[in-house]
Amino acid sequence: MILAPFASDPAASRGRLHAEPARATRGPRDAFQRDRDRIVHSIPFRRLRHKTQVFVAPDGDHFRVRLTHSLEVAQIGRTVARALGLNEDLTEALCLAHDIGHPPFGHAGEEALQAAMAQAGGFDHNAYTLRLLTRLECPYPDFRGLNLSWETLEGLAKHNGPVAEPSWALAEADSEFPLDLAARPGLEAQVAALADDIAYDNHDVDDGLRAGLFALDDLLEVPLAARGWEAVRARYPAVEAVRLAPELIRDQIGAMVDDLLEETRRRLAEAGAESPDDVRRASRPLAAFSGRMRDEERRLKAFLWARMYDAPPVRAVKEEARRVVANLFAAYRDDPARLPPEWRPASGEPVAALRAIGDFIAGMTDRYAIRRHQELVGPVALPEGF
Repeated sequence: MILAPFASDPAASRGRLHAEPARATRGPRDAFQRDRDRIVHSIPFRRLRHKTQVFVAPDGDHFRVRLTHSLEVAQIGRTVARALGLNEDLTEALCLAHDIGHPPFGHAGEEALQAAMAQAGGFDHNAYTLRLLTRLECPYPDFRGLNLSWETLEGLAKHNGPVAEPSWALAEADSEFPLDLAARPGLEAQVAALADDIAYDNHDVDDGLRAGLFALDDLLEVPLAARGWEAVRARYPAVEAVRLAPELIRDQIGAMVDDLLEETRRRLAEAGAESPDDVRRASRPLAAFSGRMRDEERRLKAFLWARMYDAPPVRAVKEEARRVVANLFAAYRDDPARLPPEWRPASGEPVAALRAIGDFIAGMTDRYAIRRHQELVGPVALPEGF
């Protein structure tokens, strides 16, 4: 792999918190390849197949869940990384792990945990990703966590940009293995964040159309979609509209990727970036959409918020999901002995107890949370259809 000078080089990695002996028997993989593989083989990654993306994970075989979304983000991220000469393996690792800290029921579950843990510093899924990968997931005999490389942990901590005021969980991870939180992340992390935007913008359009939350004519009120639809219709004038929606979505992904590549190359040249540290010291992100695409992407997001994420059927599910998580937290708080032995707090200190409960609930899948609520609290009344 020939890397650009501003790409992350595994041979120049800042290393791992715990030194590891070379093990040739485990294959000729570099540091970032090992990170990616550790993520893929981890239990939290497997749990993503039963965690909500937009629709509750047990419902609807054809809707995205966190796992399929993460795979789609990784595909887009690798494509962009390859075109820019970045490290594809690091980019893929970041894309695959970026949502690994989401609790059951997506953002509704996160809101419930944030409220329940207010007296213990709150809850943030991005910080919980670091907590999972550095403390809670322990498949190795010599250390806690997956012992990922500095570049992977840094990218996961900061893929949305520098962190001025880290939450307690992120501050804890940073205190053990400093991640330079005030600086910008490497370019692979910046690309992973934008690949996430591209994936969920377009695939949520696909899911929203499939679910009947809006019609194609509604979507065409969005400038980006209207412009793409004109080109699709010109290519396939005789094909019925319903069969062309997937083509429109593919074209939108392509348009956003092309724009990202063009704008990122322009910014790299303008900044004269010649190393990963140049990227981290830059005055602005160097991976970005153009001004026009950024505005159009915001219009698409606004449409999805109004017509999908905040649609009455989805909102009804979110309300019940928040109730389930809040009730579970209260049940464990009132009687910590209900927690599995390995999850019970080591001391009776209140903050530690609340965080232990949060750790356990945040790792749950949608269906496990539903089952535990039925066992400990009572029935779950998720509306039919979503």
